[in-house]
Amino acid sequence: MKVEIVSCRTKELLLTFDDLSIYATIGEVKDAYEKQKPKYYPSRQSFRLEPRGRMLSDEVTLRSLELGTPKIQLYFKDLGPQVQWKTVFLTEYAGPIFVYLLFYLQPSIIYGSNSEPKHPYVHMLCVCFVFHYVKRLLETQFVHRFSNGTMPIQNIFKNSIYYWGFTATIAYFINHPLYTPAYFGDAQFYGSLLGFLFCQLGNYAIHVALRNLRPEGSKERKIPFPTSNPFTILFNFVSCPNYTYEVGSWMFFTLMSQTVMSAVFALAGALQMTAWAIKKHKNYRKEFKDYPRGRKSIIPFLV
Repeated sequence: MKVEIVSCRTKELLLTFDDLSIYATIGEVKDAYEKQKPKYYPSRQSFRLEPRGRMLSDEVTLRSLELGTPKIQLYFKDLGPQVQWKTVFLTEYAGPIFVYLLFYLQPSIIYGSNSEPKHPYVHMLCVCFVFHYVKRLLETQFVHRFSNGTMPIQNIFKNSIYYWGFTATIAYFINHPLYTPAYFGDAQFYGSLLGFLFCQLGNYAIHVALRNLRPEGSKERKIPFPTSNPFTILFNFVSCPNYTYEVGSWMFFTLMSQTVMSAVFALAGALQMTAWAIKKHKNYRKEFKDYPRGRKSIIPFLV
């Protein structure tokens, strides 16, 4: 089969394959393209039927793309240098631990030598913040199974700036000598602490449940349902309960810390995760015809 590779950007003909099997997959086309242009390794390549069309998955065969013509035209887009998803996650999650501990352990560097002793709540907030990101690191290493192997390398800088930058602003005010503790004292702080821990456990339970849906080494997708773990009951109400628990964690952390920057971080995260959840919810409903209709995206009964 004749396959022409055309640039998405300039529409110029880049390469022609005259003898590809009709049973060849897009993944095999990528391998063949790399042999001709070694710079473009498979994870850097994107092929589609139209310049602005959807990217074809590696499993799609050329035979399934036949359009009644003796040749197939594929549009090529360079996705740019790639990096492993796990590398990005480990980098963006490790940074906040070191940044926060710098403010907590070395206040004289940040605030000067006259910094006062920390309020007891400050110590607990440090434990909660560090615990959250240690949990994320361990989940990245031992729990998550990634459907995509790589992402653009610029994401490692963009994501790190987001997480590290917010951490610096949050840590600055919580560890400041003039920090004002929770207005309603222990009731506010420890009540919020229980909520924070509840959401952290719920988030972990959802990640484990999602991991168990996908056999190792596969890209299989299934409808998620509650398991024997009571924290997963939220699957009955929303498509992305991991995001629900994550947003809840930062809302409770904001109540514990009573700082503006914690609230800004919680709001920014909530907006981003709501957008992700809505997109995933739509994909679930499109992919699975029997997907539960009563579910919302992230907030039960509302969104």
